[in-house]
Amino acid sequence: MDKMYSKSGLLVEAFEKIVDGKQTGLYTLTNKAGSEVTITNYGAKIVSLMVPDKNGLLTDVVLGHSSIDEYLISEEPYFGAVCGRTANRIAGGRFSLEGKEYRLAVNNGPNSLHGGLKGFNAVVWDVRNVTSESIELFYFSPDSEEGFPGNLSVMVTYTLTDDNALELHYQATTDKTTILNLTNHSYFNLSGEGDPYIGDHLLMLNADVYLPTDATAIPYGDPAPVKDTPMDFTKPYAIGARINDDFEQLHFGKGYDHTYIINKPSGDDVHHHYAGYCQSPKTGIKMEIYTTEPGLQLYTGNWMTGRFKAKNGHCYPERAAVCFETQHFPDSINKPAYPSVILKPGEQFDSRTTYQFTL
Repeated sequence: MDKMYSKSGLLVEAFEKIVDGKQTGLYTLTNKAGSEVTITNYGAKIVSLMVPDKNGLLTDVVLGHSSIDEYLISEEPYFGAVCGRTANRIAGGRFSLEGKEYRLAVNNGPNSLHGGLKGFNAVVWDVRNVTSESIELFYFSPDSEEGFPGNLSVMVTYTLTDDNALELHYQATTDKTTILNLTNHSYFNLSGEGDPYIGDHLLMLNADVYLPTDATAIPYGDPAPVKDTPMDFTKPYAIGARINDDFEQLHFGKGYDHTYIINKPSGDDVHHHYAGYCQSPKTGIKMEIYTTEPGLQLYTGNWMTGRFKAKNGHCYPERAAVCFETQHFPDSINKPAYPSVILKPGEQFDSRTTYQFTL
């Protein structure tokens, strides 16, 4: 029997394995424009994302691995993954909810990161529905998993539209008051995965303020204006233009690793808002970002090492990718002024993000 490959060169059977008693696989979405997204239900990860460049050549713009075995041991466990129950950091791995204190695994310096030791990025999701354009993935997170209260049911739907947009739709319900902050942690390089540096990418963010952090990446609380700092992307700048500036916030994370608060009309928190765009001068590929979330974590791959071979034999050195994690703010549960991450029984968590590709 002939082996099945994706357009991005992935061997489909390399993603078929039993993990934690559940079957993993590689699922392919295509559209009329010829673009292709592949997704594995291990971690609900986006494995490849092929869109046309200025010459019409399909280019894979997300970093990742070429087999499930590589994902299982990756030193970058969040490649393309859904992060949860709470994306980003919770200070000290502790929070209180309805008078009870909860303690989480501390897995990032003194803090809890991206859901703990085995977050949503490291579990096998159930494939509920697949068409040529979309896939629905479901995960049931039992009460007290990773220390979080409540039985949580989560659905993530990925849709590839004919106009080259990748739409992400998250829905969740709980039977006990809990906290939830979901994001997708794709590592983008719009020059093509394997290109060594995203410093030449132009970036514009629709954000006048950001959240300064302490040395452990926990926000102090109050937002700060980006104006007259290297944090300012209100006009397009090359990502690398000021990344090495002598600015305390850039020293802390070896580059950008900050939440930007997306500008939106007052009183409107339900609609898709324009968060900004990123563009590669090499391929001409432009990615516009829209989201219902209040924040976007800009992370410039500052801790990548290039020590392992990934897709197509490529290595991924420091700053070979940029992440745009649309989400609520870090440590929100411990900061009452921040938009709430609390989800109660009877409520429906609903969040949408769109990555729109053009030239």
